Amino acid sequence: MDSNEVDDNDPVSRFKDYEEYLDSKVTPMDLFFTNKESARKLVEHGHKGTVLSRQEFEQQKAAAPATTTRCHRNQTTTLASSGCDIQDNFLRALAEREEANRTGKMTSLIFIRDVNAAGQEVSGYIDYAHRLQTRDFAPYFSGRKKLVPGPRDLCYYNWTNQMSASTCSSNYDAVYEQPDFLLFRRKMDGNILNVDPQVDPGQDARRTTVQSNLYAHAVILDHYIASD
Repeated sequence: MDSNEVDDNDPVSRFKDYEEYLDSKVTPMDLFFTNKESARKLVEHGHKGTVLSRQEFEQQKAAAPATTTRCHRNQTTTLASSGCDIQDNFLRALAEREEANRTGKMTSLIFIRDVNAAGQEVSGYIDYAHRLQTRDFAPYFSGRKKLVPGPRDLCYYNWTNQMSASTCSSNYDAVYEQPDFLLFRRKMDGNILNVDPQVDPGQDARRTTVQSNLYAHAVILDHYIASD
């Protein structure tokens, strides 16, 4: 199962600052009962489990750029989908967007609703550009592994046990204006991406529903980034 994949060797590189790191550990339920600043303090002071101190975070952050730059350089020159015999429409749509997401021309959100390896119905939003930076996508394109949302993705819900989770990524923040009303804020420009299929997704964005033999429901929301 892919739901718990994280870059354990480099846990801080995907966060802009310590506050964003704390936000990644704040749950929607926390924000329902208190404000963001108070929720951050609870996390920082260890009420929600073991977390890095600000000093530890800054030390790891300072050591991360060289490794991150090397990995990004390698990823932008080699496409994981290259040479793969891709049969499914959804994987083909991801392959068509891979280069643009790797090079910063586009950021795409992937919505998947399906059954995980434990036979549980799950759904969630995945930051495609962020996943490409931290995961090897060749096994997905080749069919050796199945891409499934998990608790460490932007938004996750397990319909079987009713577990929910959300976190920020390198490109998006999850925004809950109400407990059951989800939006995503693009970090590069602050614009809102609306995932409600009944309304326009937002500025410079497009929603595409993809018919797939692999998933019960799959949608891709693309944010096009204007060049200078």
